Amino acid sequence: MYSPAQLAYAGDAVYELLVRSYIIHNHDINVNKMHKISVNFVKASSQAYVISKLEDELTEEEKRIVKRGRNAKITSSPKNAELMEYRYATGFEALFGYLYLSNDINRLMILFNKTVNIINEKDEKNEDN
Repeated sequence: MYSPAQLAYAGDAVYELLVRSYIIHNHDINVNKMHKISVNFVKASSQAYVISKLEDELTEEEKRIVKRGRNAKITSSPKNAELMEYRYATGFEALFGYLYLSNDINRLMILFNKTVNIINEKDEKNEDN
């Protein structure tokens, strides 16, 4: 079994690649705008928000992985996030790393598509206010 830090490390890379692929396939914009959209998806506050919205849809094993990631010892300080957001974001990344390293790509993509919908809905609500 991988450590929570290893899962989060892999999950960070997997999630970043999925986000960038999504942006390239769905937005015909310049790189600067792509970067801004990407940051919105990968920032700790967004990941923490998503994991709170997905919680009821996760399996018991997935919840366990998120909890392990969330409770892992933090060796670096969060740059632009509250500590709790950072912990939940680490749990989110650990889940993506776990699914990828377990070769459960179908489930990974289901959760990624839900993530995109959650973030896009949140952004639409913010634009309306």
